[in-house]
Amino acid sequence: MTTEQVKALESDLLTTSVTPLPAVVPPSINLDEPSLYFNRELSLLKFNYRVLQEALEPGRHPLLERVKFLAIFFNNVDEFAMIRMSGLRRQLGAGVVEAPPDGMTPAEQLAAIRRDLMPIFEEATKCWREDLEPKLRQAGISILSYAELKGKQRRLLRRHFEREIFPVLTPLAFDPGHPFPHISNLSLNLAVVVEDPAGRRRFARLKIPGSFPRLLRIPAEERAESYETLGLDSVEATNFVWIEDVITENLDMLFSGLHVVAAYPFRVTRDADLEIEEDEASDLLESIEESVGNRQFGSAVRLEVHKAMPRDIRDILLQNLEIAPYLLYTVDGPIGLAQVMELTEVSNPDLKDPPFIPYTSRSLASGKSIFAAIRRRKNILLYHPYDSFTPVVDFLLEAARDPAVLAIKQTLYRVGPNAPVVSALLEARENGKQVAVLVELKARFDEENNIVWAKALERAGVHVIYGLIGLKTHSKLCMVVRREPEGLVRYVHLATGNYNAATARIYTDFGYFTIDPEIGDDVADLFNALTGYSRKQEYRKLLVAPGTMRERIIMRIDREIAQHRDHGNGYLAFKMNQLVDEDCIQALYRASRAGVKIDLQVRGTCCIRPGLPGVSDNIQVTSVVGRFLEHPRIYYFYNNGEEEALLGSADLMPRNLDRRVETLFPVEEPALLRSIRDRILRVHLQDTAQAWELKSDGTYVRRRPAAGEPPLNSQLWMLEHRGIWDREVSDI
Repeated sequence: MTTEQVKALESDLLTTSVTPLPAVVPPSINLDEPSLYFNRELSLLKFNYRVLQEALEPGRHPLLERVKFLAIFFNNVDEFAMIRMSGLRRQLGAGVVEAPPDGMTPAEQLAAIRRDLMPIFEEATKCWREDLEPKLRQAGISILSYAELKGKQRRLLRRHFEREIFPVLTPLAFDPGHPFPHISNLSLNLAVVVEDPAGRRRFARLKIPGSFPRLLRIPAEERAESYETLGLDSVEATNFVWIEDVITENLDMLFSGLHVVAAYPFRVTRDADLEIEEDEASDLLESIEESVGNRQFGSAVRLEVHKAMPRDIRDILLQNLEIAPYLLYTVDGPIGLAQVMELTEVSNPDLKDPPFIPYTSRSLASGKSIFAAIRRRKNILLYHPYDSFTPVVDFLLEAARDPAVLAIKQTLYRVGPNAPVVSALLEARENGKQVAVLVELKARFDEENNIVWAKALERAGVHVIYGLIGLKTHSKLCMVVRREPEGLVRYVHLATGNYNAATARIYTDFGYFTIDPEIGDDVADLFNALTGYSRKQEYRKLLVAPGTMRERIIMRIDREIAQHRDHGNGYLAFKMNQLVDEDCIQALYRASRAGVKIDLQVRGTCCIRPGLPGVSDNIQVTSVVGRFLEHPRIYYFYNNGEEEALLGSADLMPRNLDRRVETLFPVEEPALLRSIRDRILRVHLQDTAQAWELKSDGTYVRRRPAAGEPPLNSQLWMLEHRGIWDREVSDI
């Protein structure tokens, strides 16, 4: 498709209509019918709106937690634009004709995204302007306008600007002698209009460096003279000023001899989805490093401008950035509100969630051998953040220091900038252990961290693998090989979440220690496939993707259908992050039509359409959004009393089942399985405080308790009963 054809298509997107879903679907319908599926992108937007609701609803969370949710919403929208919108624009440009299961073309999806996103975006900005910011001020946290500042405060800010900010700024003119400057991804900028002595107006772009806090703290007027510098770490005050306001008010220093007419904030979002020709890359690490650097130069997919910006300045930006008008977002307030996350650093416990101490089993307490605990218990389940993540780190540290340990093998997807897990692996190598680590360099937005850790591990002599060509390794696996009197024993840790001590405090995830020899054999075989050339497809107990995972899940759904026909008690309960895969959705539709009761709890994107008579009337879908990010995957099959529960890293999405290395593992110990079913899964499914229910028309409605019943907050229940799943099992 030519550039002109793409521009013609994009020019029509502001008026493109979207066909609504039919209200009723005939029960005899073909399961390939597009009306049976919600669009993936629009469903993801609905999840982001549920996140926003946590900020919008007063009384649901303490004030600074509401600010946090607002920041998360804006960050999610940024990522949505960088990845999902950019992908659709690439499809549009490539003339892609293959539609997703819902049948929407790229142009229809882009039009629907704008239709749905614009009012949500405006509602979020209004929430900040009219609700959160005034309430913060009432609580003693003030974001001041320049008009509110007193003389001493202004002088302090001007001194700070001159000493700390001014030397870093580089205004770039735009005229026949100066080409339009490159605007980097998500950078905050000022479009500055200046006038020379002859009355001629000029345009300049000024980038606001990201090395400064977005919100500068400033002391009260009576204390302003005693401070020489500003910054989040050096002042205890809770008065703030936007850095763009400070720069705007001091532009005369940058444009000496000119009259500054006005300055308007704006921001550009670019395509940040890395495209790597892995088959042609001689060095994957080098290719990823180069691609990360190029992320700032992707095509522009969104332009945000302040509402005060006049049309002629907007036109200059649109024309030179080659952005279609439908990608222009006008903001009535600060641009880039994801950065209000900085406010959560204010020390005010009354405005935050109360802290808690995670549960630690006596058998896993510091100072005790984790290997001995696993040998005694055989299988140990951790449910983070209610259970401490410390035993996972201690497991690796003990392995690093234990003379009987011969080898450690581990996958790392997102470990974060400060990684105690990596420190333990480095110590293991220093102590002479054989250490092999697969570091997934293609973990989106964590590439730079992972590159740093990969290089550090390599320098220490660790065998580092960067992943498989064409696949992301998303499995969470760790295996320790230990010499014991009876021979070599494999201690295995499997998880639904990353080996990241920071996110383990805010994501809900499972960790599972086991010495099951068959699982140990499976994990060993999988590591051989990851590090060598093994192409093993069949495993003893693990379900592995790519390979047979989709087939094995659908086989279990079909088994439930057969059991229901024979016994009338079919039941499935799945808890996951995303449900998109068409084959899996069709299997669930078949189960529903056969009478199997199905409970689905899908945190984010959900493409299945529940509640349709004769098609999905036995399917109920909920989503829990709360203090913690729901991240575990549980696949429960009643199987006429021969119950089965699978935990793991995989969502039911084509990318997980076809283009990622994923694992699901069984929890077979009856007491642990019952604990997962009754103490975790069932409680979450019964939530009436944080859960949303998906209706057949695609809307989400807050779950409410029945008349006379108190609301059940599943996350609060887990906090109040943390460790019960361990105590009940260990007491048996």
